[in-house]
Amino acid sequence: MDALKQALHLLFSLDPELLQILGVTMRMSFFSTTISCLIGLPLGALIGTRSFRGKAFLKKLIHTLMGLPPVVAGLLVYALFTHYGPFGRFNLLFTVRVMVIAQCLLIIPVVTGLTASFMEQSTRAVIDTAKGMGLSRRRVLFLCLSESRTSLLSVVLNAFGRSIAEVGAVSIVGGNIQWKTRVMTTAIMLETNKGNFSFALALGFILLLIAFVVNVAASFVVREGHDD
Repeated sequence: MDALKQALHLLFSLDPELLQILGVTMRMSFFSTTISCLIGLPLGALIGTRSFRGKAFLKKLIHTLMGLPPVVAGLLVYALFTHYGPFGRFNLLFTVRVMVIAQCLLIIPVVTGLTASFMEQSTRAVIDTAKGMGLSRRRVLFLCLSESRTSLLSVVLNAFGRSIAEVGAVSIVGGNIQWKTRVMTTAIMLETNKGNFSFALALGFILLLIAFVVNVAASFVVREGHDD
């Protein structure tokens, strides 16, 4: 209860550092989710709606990458963007941009794998009907995406949840730098290590509140779509 009161106090007091952390968190989560969905949704739809040689192996590879440990992803991105790495000249290490890249490495396989599974399970009848009507492959793909929009929204929410809750990769490549790359999860980890458990719990409540608001907004969008 004390942590909840402290969380509300932090929100309504408009603490500058908290607002900055929230801003970095939302910016990172928005871009990583958007980029991952722009890549993963079409790729997953293609895999789920078409048959081709090597599909079984590709699905196994994607499922393996879905379980990629965040710290491993963080180390890979760190190695690529460190000054001695192939992309070190871009000076992106310890920035929000490289945190987005690390998160995309984690989230794209999740979005792709879940989308492919949903497409395979829910669009077989649609594909058979569309082929019987002589529709083009592109038209069939768009039709499948439209029919699976509710399921795909859950994929997007899953991607956002993984993005906003991730701590391992972003702490490695972002460095948890105050006023620059500190996000909610790394702030919670820091405050816990410092022994400020009530403050860490307060930050956790705020993180849960953000996730709740996003889910309510998504549910509203789905309901409006069904009404139309």
